[in-house]
Amino acid sequence: MNGLEGKVAIVTGASRGIGAGIARKLASQGAKVVINYTRNEDAAHRVAADIQRAGGEVLVERADVADESQVRQLFERTDARFGRLDILVNNAGILEVRPLDSIDRAHFQRIMDVNLWGVVTASQQAARRLGQGGRIINITSACTRSPFPALGVYAASKGAVEALTRTLAAELGPRGITVNTIFAGMVETEMSAFGSDEARNAVIQATPLRRPGQPEDIADIVAFLASESSNWVTGQSLGATGGLIMS
Repeated sequence: MNGLEGKVAIVTGASRGIGAGIARKLASQGAKVVINYTRNEDAAHRVAADIQRAGGEVLVERADVADESQVRQLFERTDARFGRLDILVNNAGILEVRPLDSIDRAHFQRIMDVNLWGVVTASQQAARRLGQGGRIINITSACTRSPFPALGVYAASKGAVEALTRTLAAELGPRGITVNTIFAGMVETEMSAFGSDEARNAVIQATPLRRPGQPEDIADIVAFLASESSNWVTGQSLGATGGLIMS
């Protein structure tokens, strides 16, 4: 029996990149997985097909996490299909490079709506369903600790998620629900924002393990936090940066 046999997990932003890696990993551990996506339906169904070919059970659901009503419907459809929820992975996020003098209200609101409000609304819905042993796992970024120019609003949104994580861990802990964050270093996905091969190589050279991360590197840590092996871990921000950030 795999470590997550019988569990049900929602992974937001799971059609590509880190989210897709997480969905595949949780399914490989026995979880029934809900793949949430916003735009790329074909990619979401490709991930689902991978999981089904490996014998897993999966549901694909479109929902914009910035829209509270769509988030509620996502959870309701999960209830209707699986009848329970054990794990929420808040992975959905957007990144836009904007130096200070080009930040405007629309940019700020767009980033915060998805990266922060989306975590709040999904966590609300999850908390109404999770029982003893429930898990909320948030994905943030190493840019909260190692600033990268022109990512100010993005970094602020991710820093806010880390603060929210600690608050929710204290609030939900008495119910046996753990809440943790993984802050990721440079992971090779479509969302990587390094702009040039020179910038990418500079980050790799500054990383002790001398390679960029892969979605599977983050997925392995999510699987640990989702499992019973992490029962005594909550309110933590765990770094997955290849040593780029050490604390």
